[in-house]
Amino acid sequence: MKNTVAEKVIAQHLAEGRMEAGEEIALKIRHTLTQDSTGTLAYLEFEAMGVPKVKTQLSLSFVDHNMLQNDFRNMDDHRYLQGVAAKYGIVFSRPGNGICHQLYLERFAQPSLTLLGSDSHTPTAGGMGMIAIGAGGLDVAAAMAGEPFYLEMPSILGVKLTGKLSPFVSAKDVILQVLKELTVKGGVNKILEYFGSGVKTLSVPERGTIANMGTETGATTSIFPSDETTRTFLRGQGRENQWTKLKADDAVKYSEILKVDLNAVEPLIALPHSPDNVKPVTEVEGTPVDQVCIGSCTNSSLRDLKIVSALLKGKKISDNVSLTISPGSRQALQNLAVTGELEPLIQSGARILENACGPCIGIGQAPTTEGVSLRTFNRNFKGRSGTQDAKVYLVSPETAVASAITGEITDPRKLGKYPEISLPERFVLSDNMFIYSTTKATSRVAMGPNIKPLPSFKPMPDRLTGEVLLKLGDNVSTDDILPGGTEIMSLRSNIPEISKYTFCRVDKTFASRALEKNGGFIVGGENYGQGSSREHAALAPKYLGVKAVIAKSFARIHMANLVNFGILPLTFTVKQDYSGIAQGDALDLDVKDLNERLLVKNLTKDTKIEVALSLSELEKRIVKAGGKLAAIKAKQNKQL
Repeated sequence: MKNTVAEKVIAQHLAEGRMEAGEEIALKIRHTLTQDSTGTLAYLEFEAMGVPKVKTQLSLSFVDHNMLQNDFRNMDDHRYLQGVAAKYGIVFSRPGNGICHQLYLERFAQPSLTLLGSDSHTPTAGGMGMIAIGAGGLDVAAAMAGEPFYLEMPSILGVKLTGKLSPFVSAKDVILQVLKELTVKGGVNKILEYFGSGVKTLSVPERGTIANMGTETGATTSIFPSDETTRTFLRGQGRENQWTKLKADDAVKYSEILKVDLNAVEPLIALPHSPDNVKPVTEVEGTPVDQVCIGSCTNSSLRDLKIVSALLKGKKISDNVSLTISPGSRQALQNLAVTGELEPLIQSGARILENACGPCIGIGQAPTTEGVSLRTFNRNFKGRSGTQDAKVYLVSPETAVASAITGEITDPRKLGKYPEISLPERFVLSDNMFIYSTTKATSRVAMGPNIKPLPSFKPMPDRLTGEVLLKLGDNVSTDDILPGGTEIMSLRSNIPEISKYTFCRVDKTFASRALEKNGGFIVGGENYGQGSSREHAALAPKYLGVKAVIAKSFARIHMANLVNFGILPLTFTVKQDYSGIAQGDALDLDVKDLNERLLVKNLTKDTKIEVALSLSELEKRIVKAGGKLAAIKAKQNKQL
């Protein structure tokens, strides 16, 4: 049997099930990663499982999101994370070391391994030939406890790359082209596997950019082969011994193929407010720009910063533009400093920010009122930047620099000759910001007053009743459900407090109404729960009493998170029935038997509609138990 790259890696780590699209499978997870905005909750969940040490080959805890230390809360979380890491055998990456995905790609990613991360952009490591999947923190905690990761076996969509990118066109433009073709839901339950002669023209950081933003298509993950380019990158990182060759079998068949001629790709831009609202830069050229932000886990590698430095050399940014640059890692920043490539960034007038996520998740650098902000990030959802009426565009580093210089959206090809850059044969390496757990580690884990115990939930009753608390449209993101930003993200370890912000940018009365009415239902459109993997977007509604979400379709990670916290994810069997339910309607649902088809009674309108429950038997047992943590505890007690 001929296998794709993805199938070869999955086969090596298959714990249960068959590799047939649509079948439930279980994967043995070798590596895990968390970041601090999801990590505190994930480790509280892990501690609740009673496992003395992590059972993975490698687990890492990164601090890269909640970096502002406005008061004790973030610092207390960071101290807790470091203590947990020391106690349970986890590598801890200190604040300021860099962004988890960039650091992982540089120092830990290995071809043919599996990675589960509590961040939706974990697939970045697919640029190294890994099956790297984003998930909710509870799934990551379970993997650290030795549990396999369950998912629907995706179909493998082959993306055939031919040719070579033209000057001033980069990997960001490639993934924007893919998003233009697939949209934000075209990759659901699929793995995007890149192949073809064009692959060898892309460096590992460029492959990482493409794999990173494949998340925005809804894909389970993205993956590239491991070849001599991969080997060269690992050699530069002093890790050549971890290289293995990995390629698809000849004449392998993909479920479908998307062809991308790299020669034909041009500078592209995603317009507000969706990553798939993609147009050629030439169509919006001349639009005045207020802010340009370069960085994020998508475009903060040494490769990206080298091209930014080369293009800014001898130039000055527009008087009307604020330009910020967030290096993805201390390694990238240090290599720029050693070669003198940091100087042009400083001389240009750019603001050099900390090695962290920062503006990408609404931590600082909010645009002006109605401002136009160009960002090399992966998401431009309305309000995510911290300014509700800002217009955020997604661009490549090349387009970002050109626009920062001119003060308006500019085709980077107008900058003249494209500079030649190359990655070093040997990177300047320093791992002194990683703390490795030792046998002498203290067993005491400090918990600040903002870190509250996990709420516990009772098993699901046989009948769900309540009113429709909120009715929403298509592409509701987890930012819509529970926003990011400094104020809210500092409450990630305090569920009672953070739940007060649930849907705060959609309906400020939601949290209080939900508590007053003892919970109820949410109705959504297509692709409900797209975006970040933040499980708080399921846990906070559960805490407020949400019993089920009825939508036209769900984003993969959020649907899994709903299950993990005992909220039923239901879909309309007839999508037109969506219009037959209104906010405020009283619903009744018999859930004694969780069949594939259930009947929802609309008591207000005296009507009935059929909904689908597309869960495996295991997922049904998890929901019935009141969530995954309760199910794991019951399993340990031999009750499940």
